[in-house]
Amino acid sequence: MVPDSYTRRARIYPALLAALPGLALAAVMVSWKDLGLSHAIATAAAGFLLYAFGDLTRRLGKRNEDAIYRELGGKPSTAMLRHSDTTFDETTKASWLKFLATKIGSNPPTVDEEKANPAAADAYYERCGNWLRENTRDHKKFNLIFEENVTYGFRRNLYGLKWLGLLLNVLVVVICAIWIWNRWPVGADDGVAARLVYVVVIALAHAIFFILAVTKTGVIEAARQYARQLLLACETLATGVPLKKATAPKKQKTKAT
Repeated sequence: MVPDSYTRRARIYPALLAALPGLALAAVMVSWKDLGLSHAIATAAAGFLLYAFGDLTRRLGKRNEDAIYRELGGKPSTAMLRHSDTTFDETTKASWLKFLATKIGSNPPTVDEEKANPAAADAYYERCGNWLRENTRDHKKFNLIFEENVTYGFRRNLYGLKWLGLLLNVLVVVICAIWIWNRWPVGADDGVAARLVYVVVIALAHAIFFILAVTKTGVIEAARQYARQLLLACETLATGVPLKKATAPKKQKTKAT
C-alpha cells in the first residue's frame, strides 16, 4: 500500500531524516558490485522497517505532544477560543462561536461561565475544534490547513525522535572511528575507510542540525500556526468563500502637472 501524502511527509520523512547517519553507514558498508537475492531481501525488509519506524515516529511525537499541551495550558485550537486568549479579537471569536454553536447544538460559554468552570468551557472548545477538523479534511479546498498540519506533524514527530537521532549519531561515529583507527593510515586501496570519513562528517552535521533546529519552540510555533489556520476556516465554512491572502493596495499613478 502506497502511503498518503501526510504519512510520507509527517511520519516517514522524519524517520528517514533521523536515520540518515545510519543509512549513510549502511550504504558505505554494503558492497554494491555484486547485487543478488540478499540485497533484494534486505531492501524489502528495509521497506517494512520503514513503516514500523514511521509508526514509532508518530507514537513518540504524540507523547511529546501531550507534554507540550500540558505546558501550554491546553491545545492551541482550544486555548485560542477562550475569552481570556488574545490571539483573536472578541468580536471575531464571538462570530465563530455563534457559527460553531449551530453545528454542535449547544451555546458557547460566557465569560463568567468560563471563569467559573474552565474545564467545562475547554471541553466545549475542544468539541468545536473536533468539528472543524472533521469538516476541513478536503485537502484541495482547505489546502492551507493541510499544509500547516503537515508542517506541525513533521516537526512534532522529528522532535520526538531527537534523542534517538543523536544517540544514532554517537553510535555511527564510534563505529566509524573504530574502523578507521584499525585501518589507519588509510591507504589508497582502502575505499571503505576513506568513505567512512564522509559518514563521520554527515553524522556531525546531522547532530548539529538536531541540536539547533529540532526544538520544542519550533513545534509550538507550528502548532499555533496550524490552530490559527484551522480556526480561520470558520470564515470559509460560514460563507462558502475561501480565504485569500491579503494583497497590498495598488499605488495610484499621479499625472504630471
